[in-house]
Amino acid sequence: MTLRSRLAVGLVTIAIILVAPLVFAIQSLNNLHDDATQLRDHEFRASLLIGRLRDGLNDLRRDELSLLFAKDTAAVTAMERMNQGIAHVDALVDTLRTYDLRDYPNHVARAMADAAAAAKAEYHVTQLAKPDTSTADSLSQKVFAPAIARADSAAHDAESYVLGQTTKRLESESENITNTKVSSIVALILALVTAGIIAFWLTRTISAPIIDLRHGMRAVADGDLTYRLKIPADRDDEFGQLANSFQEMTRQLSELDKLKAEFVSVASHELKTPINVMIGYLQLLEEGVYGPLDPAKRDVLRTLNVQAHTLSRLVRQLLDVSRFEAGGGRLEPRTVPLEQMLTDLENAFHVLAVQREIRFRVERSSGLPEEVHWDVDRVNEVVGNLLSNAFKFTPHGGVVSLTLETVDDSVLMKVCDTGAGIPPEQLPRIFDKFYQADNQRAARAAGSGLGLAIAKQIVEAHGGTISCESTLGVGTTFSIRLPTHVTRRPTVQRVVAAPV
Repeated sequence: MTLRSRLAVGLVTIAIILVAPLVFAIQSLNNLHDDATQLRDHEFRASLLIGRLRDGLNDLRRDELSLLFAKDTAAVTAMERMNQGIAHVDALVDTLRTYDLRDYPNHVARAMADAAAAAKAEYHVTQLAKPDTSTADSLSQKVFAPAIARADSAAHDAESYVLGQTTKRLESESENITNTKVSSIVALILALVTAGIIAFWLTRTISAPIIDLRHGMRAVADGDLTYRLKIPADRDDEFGQLANSFQEMTRQLSELDKLKAEFVSVASHELKTPINVMIGYLQLLEEGVYGPLDPAKRDVLRTLNVQAHTLSRLVRQLLDVSRFEAGGGRLEPRTVPLEQMLTDLENAFHVLAVQREIRFRVERSSGLPEEVHWDVDRVNEVVGNLLSNAFKFTPHGGVVSLTLETVDDSVLMKVCDTGAGIPPEQLPRIFDKFYQADNQRAARAAGSGLGLAIAKQIVEAHGGTISCESTLGVGTTFSIRLPTHVTRRPTVQRVVAAPV
């Protein structure tokens, strides 16, 4: 899946996950709305109808009293109101039968039938030529009033039943609202967590390869052509293509670097012979083999001699670097007294320190081994190179020191100076071939940029490490850590990336 497709799928998935709680909440609100509508159309309307029914029963009680005491036309009017009231109550009872009110509407209907019959009987006995008031009163008290009371009691029971149903439904709806609220919050949290996981996965799938590529490019920029990306080359997205391009780039750079090293080695070797021939003939001229030289010619000869020896030294350094990089530089370790080596170094640089008015000291800590098993010539070359650089960059009145101490089974040597210092951004590259920091204008003499590269190769060939700390305007400290006993072995082999 390509990066674009992966992003599209991830974003669509996040959108769906975030919309899901909203859809759930809307559906829950719709259900609540339906329940509220049902509550309004059933329980509330049934309660209203029962209230109207009980009002109608009360009206019938008043109309029945009028019927007992009315005469002639008033009695006819009272009976008509009585019939209308009974018809109204019967209509309400018929409507109540459409609701789930058990058998309460039927109870009311039967009671109303008894009440209607009693009302008609009362009307007839009160309208006789000689009204039978005692019979009318008996019908009112023993038939009509109890029937109305039964109807009202059934209506009251129906009202209580509706109230109970309403209470249950409201409790159920309240519980549903609480459950909906909790479910919505949980769904939202789950959606956010899931969306966060997907977003984190998308970010990782993009950022991790980018970080890996950045580290790879930095490694290549620092000269490490053996760096291998963690991105699988067989990925079918854009990062897989970048990984293939990166591997091809490092392969080609490795080949070019190898060709460059071989060219430098061959060129240096080929230059060595003609330079030695020139130096030989210059020596013959200086000795007067080809005749006497006047002062002007001797000045020219002296300049040629200096430049020829400088060129010879540069060629030797190039050959050393090429041999070490190709794995051909070998060590010849032997057991030497450490104190003797330090004394020789101290004597060698004492005169230079006096000439340049620089304080030079060699400091030895307690516990140093009496003997070390090193290639003493190579180690002297490294330490001598570092001391030469220290003197080169330290002004008059400055301090150069060589300190030694024991660390585990190793000897730690530090060459410190109070010179110009090295810019911090240039420290990682000072051991590269031909690289020279911006502090060269403070040097007493120009260099070739090969001394530190050779020193690093020699130290690593001994199984040791070399590092540098520096502060501009304060000074520089080179630290060398070498094991006290080094076996005979070649230097670190040059590793060239295999073709992909």
